[in-house]
Amino acid sequence: MADVYRWHLAPEGLATRRQLRAMGLRPGGQDVVAELHRPRRRRGPLVAYLYRIDHARPVRPMTPARTAALAAAMRARRTCPTCRADVGYCIPRSLGMCVPCHDTPTLSHESGRTLP
Repeated sequence: MADVYRWHLAPEGLATRRQLRAMGLRPGGQDVVAELHRPRRRRGPLVAYLYRIDHARPVRPMTPARTAALAAAMRARRTCPTCRADVGYCIPRSLGMCVPCHDTPTLSHESGRTLP
């Protein structure tokens, strides 16, 4: 089992994934060395996993193919399935379509009535 430290009491040389990323590093396949616990009153503690900085590797650079794939994925998240327009923001999953399409009543094909 990994060592457990309380919030702000971890020793030097350990960092979370976010801290490693801010340094331009990644865990690089190493196992979790320790856990950091931040107590909460009503629920269980928040847990952060710590990795050794000296075993971390540099972040892989973005290749042109990865950049294109990321751009295509984000374009798909911004495209409304109803009007097929790139709305410039990520479509809310709760709505399933852009806000103007959601707010505009449409005609039902079966009954000829407007749907909410």
